[in-house]
This record gives sequence, C-alpha cells and structure tokens, in this order.
Amino acid sequence: MAAPPRSLRLVSLRTPRFRVYAAKAETVNKVMEIVKQQLALGADAAAAVTPESKFTDLGADSLDTVEIVMALEEEFNITVEEDNAQNITTIQEAADLIDKLVA
Repeated sequence: MAAPPRSLRLVSLRTPRFRVYAAKAETVNKVMEIVKQQLALGADAAAAVTPESKFTDLGADSLDTVEIVMALEEEFNITVEEDNAQNITTIQEAADLIDKLVA
C-alpha cells in the first residue's frame, strides 16, 4: 500500500517538554564557574557540569551549598534570604534567583 499524500498524513500534536529559563546565559556560566571552583572539581567532573546539575550530584554537602551561596552573594553583590537559599538545588535555580535579585 502506498503512503498517503503528504497533505493527508497525521501530525503528532505532542510537543516536546521544555523549560523556560529566566536567567541570562552569562549568569548561568558565572554560576557554573563558581560552583566548579567552590567544589574544586577536576577537569573531568567540571566538563559534566550543566545548568541542570544538582549541587548534591556534584558532591556538595550542606556546608558546600552554603559556601556556594556565599560566593554567589559576593560575586553578584546580592543577599540571598535563607528561605531562598534552601530552595536552590541546581545551577539554573541559582542563576534564575540571581537574575531576579539583580533586576
């Protein structure tokens, strides 16, 4: 059986799931660099760091996370409230919060 003409083919209505990020790429890159430095990641581990990387997956414990937040506060000249700091689990979340606080 021949394939139906292109105009009669069914089109999937499913769209790929995607997440809209608010942070600028520059902010995300700075956050990634700070996290790499704070966690003293080697070249192999540093190459695997992405905006979706969770601090815990990169080997950070609760003290490391506090130090990361402090380094971000110093770099971006911001103050992160304790409630917000506890909700930051990924690089992207940190960058989104920073851009929100800087704006």
